[in-house]
Amino acid sequence: MTLPSLAALERHLPILQWSRAYTRETLTSDLVAAVIVTIMLIPQSLAYALLAGLPAEMGLYASILPLVGYAIFGTSRALAVGPVAVVSLMTAAAISNLGITDPAEYAAAAITLAFLSGALLTVLGIFRLGFLANFLSHPVIAGFITASGILIATSQLKHILGIEAEGHTLPALVSSLWAHLPETNPYTLVIGVGATAFLFWVRKGLKPLLARAGLKPRAADLVAKAGPVAAVVVTTLAAFAFGLGERGVDIVGTVPQGLPPLTAPRLDLDLVAQLLVPAVMISIIGFVESVSVAQTLAAKKRQRIVPDQELVGLGASNIAASVTGGYPVTGGFARSVVNFDAGAETPAAGAFTAVGILVAAMLLTPLLFFLPTATLAATIIVAVLSLVDFSVVRHAWTYSKVDFAAVSATILLTLGFGVEIGVASGVALSIALHLYKTSRPHVAEVGRVPGTEHFRNIRRHAVETHPSVVTLRVDESLYFANAAFLQDYVYDRVVGDDAVRHVVLMFSAVNEVDLSALESLEAINTRLDSMGIRLHLSEVKGPVMDRLKRSHFLDNLTGRVFLSQHEAMRALLPDDGRDAAE
Repeated sequence: MTLPSLAALERHLPILQWSRAYTRETLTSDLVAAVIVTIMLIPQSLAYALLAGLPAEMGLYASILPLVGYAIFGTSRALAVGPVAVVSLMTAAAISNLGITDPAEYAAAAITLAFLSGALLTVLGIFRLGFLANFLSHPVIAGFITASGILIATSQLKHILGIEAEGHTLPALVSSLWAHLPETNPYTLVIGVGATAFLFWVRKGLKPLLARAGLKPRAADLVAKAGPVAAVVVTTLAAFAFGLGERGVDIVGTVPQGLPPLTAPRLDLDLVAQLLVPAVMISIIGFVESVSVAQTLAAKKRQRIVPDQELVGLGASNIAASVTGGYPVTGGFARSVVNFDAGAETPAAGAFTAVGILVAAMLLTPLLFFLPTATLAATIIVAVLSLVDFSVVRHAWTYSKVDFAAVSATILLTLGFGVEIGVASGVALSIALHLYKTSRPHVAEVGRVPGTEHFRNIRRHAVETHPSVVTLRVDESLYFANAAFLQDYVYDRVVGDDAVRHVVLMFSAVNEVDLSALESLEAINTRLDSMGIRLHLSEVKGPVMDRLKRSHFLDNLTGRVFLSQHEAMRALLPDDGRDAAE
C-alpha cells in the first residue's frame, strides 16, 4: 500500500490514526470514562426513548452499536453519541404526524427515520457538504433549543403528575394538563416531585457537600453526575416494596433482556416520502449540536475535528442504530462533557461504553421492571432545563435587533406550532437573514488619514478627501442579491454633485463577484461614462481579478485598476492638486 493511499484511508477511518498511539495509560483513562458514562447513560437512554414515544429498550439499543460506529468513523476524542432530548422530541413529532397507532409500526417508523438520517448525513459527509449547516445561525439554533427544552419539560409533567395529557405545542400541552389536573395520582406526584427535587439538588448541592467532606473536586463532580442512578435505584425499590404499581403509579414494566435485535428499515416509498423532511431536519439539528460540542471539547486539548468526517461518523452511528432496533442519535452535550471530564482520551471510550450498555441490556433489564416513569421524567426535566437559556434573547436585543427578531420568532413558533414548524422556520429565517444582511452591504465613503496611506470612513474619522474623487469601500462580496443595491448607492452619491470626475470602488473586502454583479458593474461603468465620470477599481483580490479578466469588463472600463487605494489617489490627484484626468 502506497503512502498516499494509506493517508487517504486514515482520513476516512480516523480509528487508524489514534489507535497507533494507543497505550496502557490511554486504555485506563478510556475505561474509567466509559464506566462513568455508562452509569449516566442507562437512565438517560430509557428516559429519552420514552420521550420519543418508543419502548424503553430502544434507548438502550440506540446506545450500543451507534457508539461503535462513531468510534470507527468519528474524529472527536470525547464526543459521546446516543439518544438526546431534542432529537427524541423531533422523532416523536415526526412519527406522530403519520397517525400510526400500532406500537410495532411506530417503532419501525423510528428505525426507518434513523436510517434516512444516517444515509443523509453520510452522503453530506462524502460530498463534503457540511458547510450547509452554516445556514442555521447561532441565534436561531439557540432559540430552537431553548423552546425545545421548555416543550420537553412541559411534556414530562404528565408523568410527574400521573395523568394523561396530549399535544406537541405549548398551548396544547398546558391546556391538556390543566384539564386532567384533578386526576393527579398522589403517589406518582410524591415520587416525581421528590426525584426532581433530588436531581436538582444533586446538580447544585451534592458536589460542594462532597468537597467539604474531603472528596477531591473531580471525584465529587463525577459522583454528582451519577445522581440519576441513585434516583433510579431508590424509586425502583420503593415502587417494589410498597406495591406502587397497584396504586396507579406508572412503571416501566418488562424490558426485553438480551442482545439488540437485528432490524431493517422499511423502505416503503410512502413512508420514506413522509419521513424525508423530518429526517433532514433531525440530521441538520443533530449535526450542528454535535459539532458545536465536539469543537468546544477539542479546543480544550488543542485538538481538531473534521466537520465533514463528523457527518460520516454520525451517519454511521444512525445507520448502526437502524439495524439494531434503535432510533436517531447524535452527540449529547451533557454526557460528552462527563466523558471529557472523566478523562476519555480516544473514541474507544465510546466503544467501551457500548459494551457496558450491552451488559446492562443482557443482565440488568429485569431490575428495571418496577422503575417509575416519573423518575425517568424527572431525569429528562432536570437535563433539558439546562438547555433553556433566555440570555440569548437579552444579548440579541442589545447587540442586533435583526437577530433578536430571529431568535424570538423561532422560540414563539416552536412553542406555538411545534418542533417541525420551529425547525423549518429557523432554517428559513437563517437563510432570509443572510440574504437580507448581504443584500444591503455596508458601503463606506473613505478618505485618507492625514500623514498616512490608510483610508477610513469619512463619517468616523477626520480624513482628507477631494471633491473630484469619490472612493467607496464595498464591505461585502457582490452577488445577485446586492448587485442592484450597489448600483443605486453609486448613482445616489454622484447625482447632483457636478465636481465628481472619478469614482473608485475599493474592493479590499470583496471575495466574489458573480455574473449578476458583473452586469451591475458594467451598468455602473456605462452610466458613469455618460455623466463624464470615470470608474476605477482598487485593491482587487487575485481570485476576483482572475474572474474579471475572463470577461469584457476590464476592456470597457473607463478608468484603471489600482494595486492600492493610495496608488489610486496619487494617480488621480497629482501633487499640484489638479485632476489627473482633465
